[in-house]
Amino acid sequence: MAETGNSGKGVTAGKLAITVQKRLSRAQEKVLQKLGKADETRDVVFEEMVSNFNKQMGEGTKLQKDLKAYMTAVKTLHEASRRLQDCLADMYEPEWFGKEEMDAMVEEMIEKEMDNNLEDTDTLWLDFHQNITDNSMLSIDSYLAQFPEIKARIAKRDRKMVDFDSARHHFASLQKGKKKDEAKIAKAEEELGRSQKIFEELNVELQDQLPVLWDSRVGVYVNTFQSLASHQEKFHKEMSKLSQNLNDVMTKLEEQRHLKKDVAAAKPGDNAKSEEANHSQAASSPPTRPNPLPSRPPQHDEPLDDDTSDINTESRTQAPSWDSWGSESNSSEYKLPPGFVYKVKAIHEYAATDGDELELNIGDTVLVLAFDNPDEQDDGWLMGVQESLWIRNKDISSKGVFPENFTQKL
Repeated sequence: MAETGNSGKGVTAGKLAITVQKRLSRAQEKVLQKLGKADETRDVVFEEMVSNFNKQMGEGTKLQKDLKAYMTAVKTLHEASRRLQDCLADMYEPEWFGKEEMDAMVEEMIEKEMDNNLEDTDTLWLDFHQNITDNSMLSIDSYLAQFPEIKARIAKRDRKMVDFDSARHHFASLQKGKKKDEAKIAKAEEELGRSQKIFEELNVELQDQLPVLWDSRVGVYVNTFQSLASHQEKFHKEMSKLSQNLNDVMTKLEEQRHLKKDVAAAKPGDNAKSEEANHSQAASSPPTRPNPLPSRPPQHDEPLDDDTSDINTESRTQAPSWDSWGSESNSSEYKLPPGFVYKVKAIHEYAATDGDELELNIGDTVLVLAFDNPDEQDDGWLMGVQESLWIRNKDISSKGVFPENFTQKL
């Protein structure tokens, strides 16, 4: 057993000595070549192939790195999208639609639709990421896997070329010597032949392989980006459908919000205020709408109605009758105020709560005026002046706003 161990150590020591000797010989040969004392085997075509190989390997490595970064970004965007959808689902409250005004089944259907959006969106992201991995990433990984082995063979070819040059120079120096040792010359010649054979075999293999590898890059790039573009197109197409569904849900929510606002504005008993101007409406529900007005209004000495018996006597006596209205409006003594639109009659009482509001009594006739700035007009509110005050004073400084649904157009 001891002899076997010693034998193994001897073989290892012998190989190590040979390796060290080769490295010394190669280093010595390179120094001589750099000093110009020894010629160097050059192959311009092969050197160009090696330059293309290094460029190709660098571009492929960068593509692999950027593609991995893209996949990481897809994963990050997926997580961000999921969190955003979860946030929307948490904020989405059923009462936004209003249980009393809306059909509960519609609300339930919208919620289910949103849940399906979340599930389908998650599936699309996962499929998109997996397709890029299978069709683009693995293709690049397989393409780059061959470079390390070829790079190692190019380095080996360079070493063997130095060995060939060294053997060639050693053989030439023995032949030129004054004292020729035939045994040494024969051994040097044998070493030269062996070195030349190893070098030429590697050189021929690489000269056949490198051009093929260089041309293959085009097909790899085409397949990678065609696959990526195809999956991107499919992903964004399907995602746009789900985005449209989500947009439809938000549109419905906005429509319901406006509908609820309009319904609230149409109920004077709700004591609601306009969101923009905070105009107060009536504190109680309006009474039953009175019967249509007769073709001819009652005279001043006759009561208008049981409901209007408490109308201010001054406003009744000074307001012109319907018979006199036409004549006064056509005469030069009676002129309509600037911006006049039409007349309305109060069918509910309204107590003004702000300084810019007009107080209404049942039966009052109001001349509706146009707003100086239409943007200042709130939904459901009109600007006007009492007809009796205008006829008496010809002054519109007493004009004010009032709720439209408390009046009836004449």
